[in-house]
Amino acid sequence: MNRLKICMIAAALTLGACERRPDDVPVVVSVIGQPTGNASRNPGSPGAALLGATAQGLVRFDANGRIEPGLAERWTVIEDGKSYIFRLQQTEWANGSAVTAKQVATALRRAVRRGGRNRLRAFVGAIDEIVEMTPNVIEIRLSKPRPDMLLLFAQPEMAIFESRRLGGTGPFRVQSRDANGILLRPAFDPLRLTDSEFEEPHAAEYVRLRAEPAALAIARFGARQSDLVSGGTYRDWPLIEHSKVAPTNRKIDYAYGLFGLSIVSRQGFLASATNREAVAMAIDRGALTAAFLPDWPIAEALLPEQFDSAQPPAQPGWGPFSLEDRRNAARLRVEQWRREQDGEVPVIRIAVPDAPGGNLIWAHVGASLAAIGVRAERVAWRSAADLRLIDRLAPYDSGRWYLVAACQPCAAPVAAAILAARDAPDIATRRQRIAEADAALAADIAFIPLARPMRWSLVALRLREWRENPRAVHPLNHLRGDPN
Repeated sequence: MNRLKICMIAAALTLGACERRPDDVPVVVSVIGQPTGNASRNPGSPGAALLGATAQGLVRFDANGRIEPGLAERWTVIEDGKSYIFRLQQTEWANGSAVTAKQVATALRRAVRRGGRNRLRAFVGAIDEIVEMTPNVIEIRLSKPRPDMLLLFAQPEMAIFESRRLGGTGPFRVQSRDANGILLRPAFDPLRLTDSEFEEPHAAEYVRLRAEPAALAIARFGARQSDLVSGGTYRDWPLIEHSKVAPTNRKIDYAYGLFGLSIVSRQGFLASATNREAVAMAIDRGALTAAFLPDWPIAEALLPEQFDSAQPPAQPGWGPFSLEDRRNAARLRVEQWRREQDGEVPVIRIAVPDAPGGNLIWAHVGASLAAIGVRAERVAWRSAADLRLIDRLAPYDSGRWYLVAACQPCAAPVAAAILAARDAPDIATRRQRIAEADAALAADIAFIPLARPMRWSLVALRLREWRENPRAVHPLNHLRGDPN
């Protein structure tokens, strides 16, 4: 089915919607994406949603994107972030057997090894040892101080499961799978009820999870056949704009992470930092974001906040100037380059996803470059390119994550500065090294920030506990609150 037909179906179903879903039935959730999507690479994917619902980590996220207890009921961070001690709560696997510290330690070691193949690979290397201290206490020892690791332990990559057969510890268990998706039931909580007090969960406590394309998910929501659409990005936002979903149901997260153009080739016009800066100066970020949402915040610096850097985020030197002044300066650099190249017009290949939102991004970036005399050519997102559009959520609040993600590639001295931050022997030195690397990468122009990552959801009014948050995480056990 092509995109036009899907959009027509979406519009028809949305226009036909007229009734609210009742409040005493399972919550139906559509997550945008493929059922086989890689949870380790996309935290907003259907696979990540299922993993987070059925296999919690030592800690997990609440509705506001803050850390709450998961398998661990409490924890202590000592030695300036070189040791994390977790006391496990009493809980059990899907077969009813008790969870032990030894099993958790084994599962964590396995998760750390998996970290070598996912987006956390550069950040779990500091984990030196995972030790079972008592039957319900484990310690995670680090080779370098990392006082901000709790957010990493809450990521889906660090979910703990005993085996593929037994799965994790909840907060849900898979009840059934069929053509209508996966039905999840609340996991039995031995701390809340005894065996004699156990009652079958209320129907409203169940969740039916589906994976489907954005257009069909929007259509289902508009037809009152679902309560939540999750995992939306800039790619499919224009479909929302052309639907009849009420503004009160449209929710936006402006999240921590990177949204911008990665400079993946340093050939031709992009060989020099001054020319890369010309491209950064030329882009009308305000017009680009306003084409999606009027309040989508732009970004000109790599770091959205200071985080664990010793200095505020490094700002571009052209920041205080008007767009007209920026473009005038950029045109002069293009003209100089053309004189050096016997009049050749610079050509830049830009890889942008083939999606409605990608078309909007391409239109604005291409027009911005044309305004300074650069010819932009659009190529497929995975094709060889000079610039590639990047949209990634940050798994934790460290400047080093932004630096590593943006250095793809960057100059050798900048890469060395980022490694120096990783290997810093103490927190004060680490903060200083991060600040130095941030300034070096800003001068190198290895990444062109455009905006904060944007995520959208469609949320029914019955989901009273759903909250917008800068993590763009919305756990399935924090949707309705108390159904009673």
